[in-house]
Amino acid sequence: MSALDDLTTLPGNKTVGWRRERGMIVAAALLAMAWPPLVLTLIVWPPAHWVVGRETDWRLVVMLIGLVATPAGMALLSRDRERTGKPATRLGVIWRFVLYGGVLAAGLQVLYALVMTVLSAIGAGDVAQALGAVETVLLIYGVGGLPIAVLVGVSYALWAGICIAFLAFHHTPEIATDRLGLMQNGPR
Repeated sequence: MSALDDLTTLPGNKTVGWRRERGMIVAAALLAMAWPPLVLTLIVWPPAHWVVGRETDWRLVVMLIGLVATPAGMALLSRDRERTGKPATRLGVIWRFVLYGGVLAAGLQVLYALVMTVLSAIGAGDVAQALGAVETVLLIYGVGGLPIAVLVGVSYALWAGICIAFLAFHHTPEIATDRLGLMQNGPR
């Protein structure tokens, strides 16, 4: 039997637990929020508008979403671990973040497309213009923007998951089970 036949030998499949040091957890969250493509492009190409509004740079919006979503993802992860004990491995933590990130990105993009659709229909002069505006907005933000938003969301969440899995968690040894009752400390 080769090493690849046994899934437990793959990297990331050892059991992990939250670190006791709060500083490492905070550092992991801060690093997870600083997705390198966003940070580097903000340094190289600063945004034209730093104020939140219609003209806000999309990178700032994504950083703001990451600022909220990373601690929320950590809270969801903590709740899942308390309730079910899963994910118990680094790979599981990363996958959980990727799943949450993809769903969040898709949901926010759909919400954005719907809001833009309503705003464009309200701003139209008559019914024909409203229908044309709705069609255009749905094609641009719904059909065209959804795959891009999910790709960015999953990539950001993958980075966050890796940061959290390797900085906020540490390896914990497996707990031995007492199947035969030989590990009891009482009299025999």
